[in-house]
Amino acid sequence: MILASGARGPGFKSRTSPASVLARKASAAGAWRAGTAPGVQADLRPRQASGEPGTDSAWPEHPAPEGPPEGACHPIRARPHEPLQHPAHSRRSFTIDDFEIGRPLGKGKFGNVYLAREKKSHFIVALKVLFKSQIEKEGVEHQLRREIEIQAHLQHPNILRLYNYFYDRRRIYLILEYAPRGELYKELQKSRTFDEQRTATIMEELADALLYCHGKKVIHRDIKPENLLLGLQGELKIADFGWSVHAPSLRRKTMCGTLDYLPPEMIEGRTHNEKVDLWCIGVLCYELLVGNPPFESASHNETYRRIVKVDLKFPPSVPTGAQDLISKLLKHNPSERLPLAQVSAHPWVRAHSRRVLPPSALQSVP
Repeated sequence: MILASGARGPGFKSRTSPASVLARKASAAGAWRAGTAPGVQADLRPRQASGEPGTDSAWPEHPAPEGPPEGACHPIRARPHEPLQHPAHSRRSFTIDDFEIGRPLGKGKFGNVYLAREKKSHFIVALKVLFKSQIEKEGVEHQLRREIEIQAHLQHPNILRLYNYFYDRRRIYLILEYAPRGELYKELQKSRTFDEQRTATIMEELADALLYCHGKKVIHRDIKPENLLLGLQGELKIADFGWSVHAPSLRRKTMCGTLDYLPPEMIEGRTHNEKVDLWCIGVLCYELLVGNPPFESASHNETYRRIVKVDLKFPPSVPTGAQDLISKLLKHNPSERLPLAQVSAHPWVRAHSRRVLPPSALQSVP
């Protein structure tokens, strides 16, 4: 989904995108700590958006009764080890009255994100509230529908869950998994760079999550720090599937994504496939270790030129093992890029990764 992008903090250059990108969530003052509900909550199971996948059909008729989410905000508290009650085992439609609305988590061009709690189950979620007028004005209904249809069907410990959605006359509400530790981008902004352990762990988590996506014929196409969130234990959560696509052939020719992360084949207008994600995680690995993307330049044209030439230069601070991994991912020829399974098995990743799976990932999904 596309929301307006904010400026990067001190020491960071602005990230240029061919389209607006997800708004950065406001920093969490006194971040909420919530337990993880076991498995998939019955009342929060994903529903496919109305209309056929990939169409621009109108939103369903008979909308839920309208209610202002901006009403009195309730202080939402969930004890870290308090088991959350399982919702009633029946599918039902939601309205805004089913939720207690907490503090804002972020604001964007199309709406806001709030911390919320489902009243029956006490299940903590992030409620994304989008204004239909803004979505229609920008002509991104199709992109929103695509995000809902794709993300609702993905279940992986390192992918942010979209549990359900509902709507009223003016707004669309997405019920999302709450990531208590916020954006990876903000942590990178504070520390400037990550160490080998943190970076290798992220690479293993990303490789596993993207391998899962590609197995379901889903290409993300916009992996970058702004689209990665952190769960309760610091585990990675891939978010923002607005640029992703479910492509049965795994071949596309649309240019999208953030400029610094665009692979050569997309810049050159060539058909691309799931291997664009391999390029993106190579760029990300470099940025996490160095503090800026590998091809960042003063002008767009110079950035394009460096990407197409794969003008890759490493500062002395980048370990040899990491250089080897990044160099094997940033190949001009997509077929020569290191496969995701080999990213997880790379000696540098194996030596430094300390991946921790959240409790929910260790339980069977009903």
